[in-house]
Amino acid sequence: MDLVIKNCKLVNKIGNYSIKVEDGKITEISKIPIKADEVIDIKDNYIMPGFIDPHIHFRDPGLTQKEDFKTGSLSAANGGFTTVIDMPNTIPKTNTYEHLKEKIQIAKKKSVVNFELQAGHNNLEEMKKMIELNPISFKIFMDLESDESLEKIFKDLSILKKTTDYNGLVCVHCEKKSIVENETRKLKEAKENTPIDYTYARPVESEDVSVMQAIELAKKNDLRLHICHLSSSKSLEMAKCASKDMQISWEFTPHHLLLDNSAYNTYGTFMKTNPPLRPKNESVRITDLDEDSIIGTDHAPHTLEDKTKGVWNSSPGIPNLETVVPLLLTEVNKGNINLNIISKIFSKNAAKVYGLENKGEIAVGNDADFTVINLKQEGKFNIDEFETKAEYSPFDGWTYIGQPVMTIINGKQVMNKL
Repeated sequence: MDLVIKNCKLVNKIGNYSIKVEDGKITEISKIPIKADEVIDIKDNYIMPGFIDPHIHFRDPGLTQKEDFKTGSLSAANGGFTTVIDMPNTIPKTNTYEHLKEKIQIAKKKSVVNFELQAGHNNLEEMKKMIELNPISFKIFMDLESDESLEKIFKDLSILKKTTDYNGLVCVHCEKKSIVENETRKLKEAKENTPIDYTYARPVESEDVSVMQAIELAKKNDLRLHICHLSSSKSLEMAKCASKDMQISWEFTPHHLLLDNSAYNTYGTFMKTNPPLRPKNESVRITDLDEDSIIGTDHAPHTLEDKTKGVWNSSPGIPNLETVVPLLLTEVNKGNINLNIISKIFSKNAAKVYGLENKGEIAVGNDADFTVINLKQEGKFNIDEFETKAEYSPFDGWTYIGQPVMTIINGKQVMNKL
């Protein structure tokens, strides 16, 4: 059956539109009413290209008590996301052909949204095998690697790019291992620690040094670089400067944009995340968002037990899929960011960086993935109403104005709050 979505508002367009969908693709966009077998009336709300989260941790396999692909993808749909990109640090790591193949099968069986998978690095022969399964990129946790190891990993990826169909995109978690280890040791030795000490155990310097190293290694090996969860204002300036002569992109999380390290005094270890929240004068902020930005939630759920084991033993990670869109729409309503950039920072820019063809824009021929937004819907976050298995969020109880009210994937409704 064909489908028409009617009474659609499009950003920067006057009047209402109808969008026709056939076989999961957009076939017509018109101000004139269109007939179809099925009609969805979105009641004068904004329709945007389906939102893409390029950075999620669904914990499947190995840690499914925290999240799995079913609950995580339901969380994504509830938050307005139509596509997610999962990270490789599961148990086992997604860094072999067999483990990547296993995760693909799990995700196909469980996911209610579109998905892509990042691969972890391994020896060159194993990475060549993984390329056959089309991982969307390779991920390097630089905080876990020595300088010598990083040199080899980037060199191997360069060889992989030259000898296979690998697209040359490498995603990096930028924190300098030696700095983190030294500062953590000093803090543990000096005093009884409180949650805010975690900020200083992984100081902004560790990110800045690591970002510069990643830029140099990517340049040297002719790779495209994507910096995950960028949190340092100095690192942001370095990345912008590097963009003049290399292919580089970066993403922001909602917690790094909206909170600073004083939040540890309120939320304790529930606020623990890597990289940690920064002091206000060193952090990125909401005004850093522009039309080239990307939002990556770094959705990283844990059990309550895992989050309450003290400063050093509590697990790092925050669930964000169901809060980020209302949080940023609230900033739109406050006048802090422009509505015009919402579809870019949540969809278009990630689609471009990750090569997601037929996504990121509402255009004839593109996939019928849509996020419908009620810009004036008011509410208060209630973690008990979320789809994620996580039972905590620093944003629980926050009020918002604006939320996703419908998620449509390949022409099929997977969430409807209209």
